[in-house]
Amino acid sequence: MPHTVEEVMTRDPVTLPEEATVVKAAKLMRDRGIGDVLVVGDGRLRGLVTDRDIVVRAVAEGRDLATTPLATLCTCDVVTVGPDHDIAEAARLMREKDVRQLPVVVDGRPVGVVALADLTLALTPGDVPSDAPSLTPGDAPGLTPTPDRVSGHAPAPV
Repeated sequence: MPHTVEEVMTRDPVTLPEEATVVKAAKLMRDRGIGDVLVVGDGRLRGLVTDRDIVVRAVAEGRDLATTPLATLCTCDVVTVGPDHDIAEAARLMREKDVRQLPVVVDGRPVGVVALADLTLALTPGDVPSDAPSLTPGDAPGLTPTPDRVSGHAPAPV
């Protein structure tokens, strides 16, 4: 049974440089069938941009999607974990921060992503911290963010 984030994370996360455009991120999300991309600068995690960020912070504001860099609309204060982080603690952190996934970083560099689904499949009822009784495999009420809170963090300054 897995105990660390490294054992359940998706390796080689999808990243784009902070100067990449919104269009590039949207096409990458479409082509990969994903809802977010990690934003990096000098190889270090700078933020996270979601499909919802694109709609709310770019399309709805009438920005030029072909020239707007991701750095101007990504969430910058992303909650992260390390590969050696305990999976039950990662699940508790997701619940507290109301997020569905956590970038996995080493020295500020993204090495993976751990998603809610990864943790719910790996956890057994005995693994769940006592302060997180709603975490059970296959049924994780309280972990799914509300539709307007995908990242769980404040937007980047505009």
